[in-house]
Amino acid sequence: MSSYQLGLIMNSCISIIGVTGVFAITSLAGMFSLGQAAYLAIGSYVTFILARMFNLPIFVTSVAGIGLSALCAYVISVPTLKLRKDYFALITMGFGQMITATIVLLERYTNGSIGYSRIPKVNHLVWVILGITALVVFCVRNLKYSRFGRMCIALKTDEIAAKSFGIDVYRLKLRMYVLASAIAGIAGILYGLKNRVILPDSFGWNLSAEMQIFLFFGGTNSITGAVFAGALLKLLPELFRTVTLFGQSLQEYRTIIYCVLILLIINFRPSGVFGEYELSLRAIKRFVIRNRKESNNG
Repeated sequence: MSSYQLGLIMNSCISIIGVTGVFAITSLAGMFSLGQAAYLAIGSYVTFILARMFNLPIFVTSVAGIGLSALCAYVISVPTLKLRKDYFALITMGFGQMITATIVLLERYTNGSIGYSRIPKVNHLVWVILGITALVVFCVRNLKYSRFGRMCIALKTDEIAAKSFGIDVYRLKLRMYVLASAIAGIAGILYGLKNRVILPDSFGWNLSAEMQIFLFFGGTNSITGAVFAGALLKLLPELFRTVTLFGQSLQEYRTIIYCVLILLIINFRPSGVFGEYELSLRAIKRFVIRNRKESNNG
């Protein structure tokens, strides 16, 4: 494969990890966050700045980056999770804007708007990213069907009923928000390793909105849909790169395209492309067996 094709694969995988984190908080716990990109920024900047300052391996400082993403999520969520969902969404959006502004202000460490580029090269990075993507999706998929995941779904369906069954709603939301933010931190680190330069603008509000759009397109109740949409919609601008409209590449209209897609989905398929459908080994096996029977009969 060419380096361009490998880059597309890595971009898709990083997008999948980010959308999987959003799936954990939105689809399982029923919370709506517009600041998840901030945790990508925290994980990324902390990891690479510490690696440079103290001459430490990336895998060591990445633990600090992910940990600080989770810690910031904990600090933000403790006073805000008892608020209404719309207020919580606004606070997370404000937090995201605050993080990008802080990165610019701490120019001495982050290079501000110029971007931080002192990121070491990692060999066989595509395999590292593929492996981490598979692990994250596998863990969140298993979490969905675990006792903890079922409690989260009960919370999302009816918070009052969940409380009446003895579920600690506040603690459940707190844990899920911290988990989703840690996953976002992982995506941010991989983003930095892939691009070898990170900019404050790369982690703006538009990235948080983009991940939410991907989730709603794929299906808010399907991890399969989250993976599908995270990969496909991330590749969509590249597919349109050679197509021009009004003298500009169609790639420049990606935000408009995403918005049109989400409007169509909300109106004609509110549950998303996959709805609640999950791809499983059993479903794949049934599909293969059915195809074999049809080919034999033909």
